[in-house]
Amino acid sequence: MLHYAVGTGEVLTHGKDLRLLLGSNDGSHYSDAQLDDYHLDGMLRWRPPVSLSVRARFSHPRAMLRGTAGFGFWNDPFGMTRNANRRWPRLRLPQAVWFFFASPPSDMPLATGAPGCGWKTATMDAGTPLAKLLLPVAPIGAMMCRLAWLYRRLWPLAQHVLKIDEKIVPDRMDEWHEYTLHWEKERVIFIVDGVELFRTRYAPRGPLGLVVWLDNQTMVATPQGKVQSGLLATDDQWLEIAQLEVG
Repeated sequence: MLHYAVGTGEVLTHGKDLRLLLGSNDGSHYSDAQLDDYHLDGMLRWRPPVSLSVRARFSHPRAMLRGTAGFGFWNDPFGMTRNANRRWPRLRLPQAVWFFFASPPSDMPLATGAPGCGWKTATMDAGTPLAKLLLPVAPIGAMMCRLAWLYRRLWPLAQHVLKIDEKIVPDRMDEWHEYTLHWEKERVIFIVDGVELFRTRYAPRGPLGLVVWLDNQTMVATPQGKVQSGLLATDDQWLEIAQLEVG
């Protein structure tokens, strides 16, 4: 995997482990510490069936960690970590299967019954043929979801079309845990410390790229059509990786 860092981000060796570090910043610029296998050549290499196992811990508990972080597979839909020497990549609709963290004020309540931020397992595939077909009417659907009774009826259908599924990870983030996901064609199984946590109803099709990251970003994306992004001030914080296996 390749190391990628911007702003106050650094990828450091810490004994036998790798530490993705964000140094203190005032929130005026984007900072990211990342491992991935796609940002130099833009190649997305992974399709199901594939498994990922990561032994990791964070510097802070979830209430104190700031920004977004996690590990798994996605398709870098906005080209955030593209090589500056390459042309702007073809825009992709988001696909992801990962362990994902977002701190407040991030708010992405995309799975019914799941909070808009926190430490989660998550899947999404917004590039299915049906999702693309319905894309032109998405703004109308978002306006309709502003009425609570229509939201309760419409959003579960949208969640099915977009293959969105999530579950909160209850374990402490600042302790060592072994996180595993088995990405299969019809489902994803998420395991923590050898115990199955969640078995999804959905799975993205791929191809996706492998990513491990920690940044200072905040994002809002709601079924009602509210979309915002921003940057957060952070103190020193890190994600430490003791083991990473994929295949």
